Amino acid sequence: MPVKTRGAIMRSAPGKFEVVDLVSDDPRSGEIQVKLAASGMCHSDDHLATGDIPVAHYPMAGGHEGAGVVMKVGENTPGFEEGDHVVFSFLPACGKCRWCASGMSYLCDLGAGLLVGARFDDPESFRFTMADGTAVGQMCGLGTFAEVTTVSADSAVKIDKDIPLDVACLTGCGVGTGWGSSVTAAKVEPGETVIIMGIGGIGINAVQGAAHAGASHVIAVDPVAFKLEKAREFGATETFSSIEEANEFAKSVTNGQGADKAIVTIGVTTGAHVAQAFQAVRKAGVVIVTGLGDITDQSGIPISVGELTLFAKEIKGALFGDSNPHTDILKMLRLYQEGKLKLDELITKRYKLDEIQQGYEDMHAGKNIRGVIIYD
Repeated sequence: MPVKTRGAIMRSAPGKFEVVDLVSDDPRSGEIQVKLAASGMCHSDDHLATGDIPVAHYPMAGGHEGAGVVMKVGENTPGFEEGDHVVFSFLPACGKCRWCASGMSYLCDLGAGLLVGARFDDPESFRFTMADGTAVGQMCGLGTFAEVTTVSADSAVKIDKDIPLDVACLTGCGVGTGWGSSVTAAKVEPGETVIIMGIGGIGINAVQGAAHAGASHVIAVDPVAFKLEKAREFGATETFSSIEEANEFAKSVTNGQGADKAIVTIGVTTGAHVAQAFQAVRKAGVVIVTGLGDITDQSGIPISVGELTLFAKEIKGALFGDSNPHTDILKMLRLYQEGKLKLDELITKRYKLDEIQQGYEDMHAGKNIRGVIIYD
């Protein structure tokens, strides 16, 4: 039987999240129904609210970073049973397409349906409805801003039951994206000088990833003093309020060459930010662009083509930090269990579902590294 639940939806953009009554359908073949324990409040869902990330269907249930307990398992859905603890990956992984078979499941072909709101294989098939029968989409096929949700098994990773779900949920987006941006995408090496631009829920994990990889200088950049203070707790060796100051310092410790790597994790990233990072790296330096802004913006990146070519610099986009959900989420949780990855410390404040708007206001005010919604 379908389950009555509550969730935060966006009726149009720009707009604000509204908590409403929903019905979560029974799972079908290849699907599971999950009672949420916690959901991280990622900036990408704020992009949904501002319209920077347009979606194909409204109303849309927000949330793509969550963890919970399996309530029901659809037919022909091997690998899951009632009572399993799962973390959602905002990127589904089919395991069969060219990208999954090549070890790049973060580029799985199913990702084409992330903003459709319906099932990945059927744009007319929804799993949430309102009381009047109106179909409600699910952000990234998940909709974790709901007490109960029904999702594709391709978007779920089973985890140990002794890992707290309120911290485990963070590995499904923020941690994997930030940590992976440093460790996997940038391939930070011992002794390198690394600049991280933007210390929010993604940037803070890029900081601890760069520190874990052995960078000699982990330089955090953010105009908010609170965020710079947190960056030091996660491994930043130097902090600055502007990229200009960070650039100057990086050159001072590299014989004038500049940073080896620069990782852009600004909440609303623009081409100008990427250009600043590009100017801050040395010859053959690498810029990793992880942050998002208005994804419809076609204005480009104002850099010198001559500098790109003659200095052999690289600009690389990174989705989920080049992390592969079904292997790297478990790897990160193992590092957490071993005391080598900080998760508990990432949560600045816990909110109830009805406080979701306050949570995002706190994020905009620079009060949060990561807010988390806790469900009863």
